[in-house]
Amino acid sequence: MQLQVARIGRPHGIRGEVTVQVLTDAPEDRFVPDTEFVVEPAALGPLTLRSARWNKEILLLAFHEVPDRNRAEELRGAKLFINTEETEDEGDAWYEHELVGLAVLVDGKEVGKVAGLNTMPAQDLLVVRTPEGEEVLVPFVTAIVPEVDVAGGFVRLTPPAGLFELNTPGAAGTPDDGDEVR
Repeated sequence: MQLQVARIGRPHGIRGEVTVQVLTDAPEDRFVPDTEFVVEPAALGPLTLRSARWNKEILLLAFHEVPDRNRAEELRGAKLFINTEETEDEGDAWYEHELVGLAVLVDGKEVGKVAGLNTMPAQDLLVVRTPEGEEVLVPFVTAIVPEVDVAGGFVRLTPPAGLFELNTPGAAGTPDDGDEVR
């Protein structure tokens, strides 16, 4: 199984280091020198880790195949995956690839599909795409997302009042073409 562990950001310095958005709970286990990463898009990889270090709250990675800033710039936005055979079941932990595409149910009615998972420092956010094409960010906490059934193909929500309506064009409090924004 491939597991996404990071998304590459901006280059750092002139020696080919890049910043990354860490998408794993165990960066000290995943970012070890000589680890080989599968890269998406595939034309940019594979990449073999030369070094990993923290600069304040930002993880900086260097790869054997990336000698300078110009090559590092080409990697911006690429996704890093590792091949893993891990099957440990944490019960209440899911990977983004397991969630994307699941139906989102509120009171038994489908209100959209999971389009992504934003991992944030305070809490994760489910990205829900409604049938109208709007994206709604839903805090991924038990009080709001009490049930995730990957095998059944759905996520059940108990959202606070107005969470979905707030993001709809024409909803009270959102600017419309005729509304004046101050």
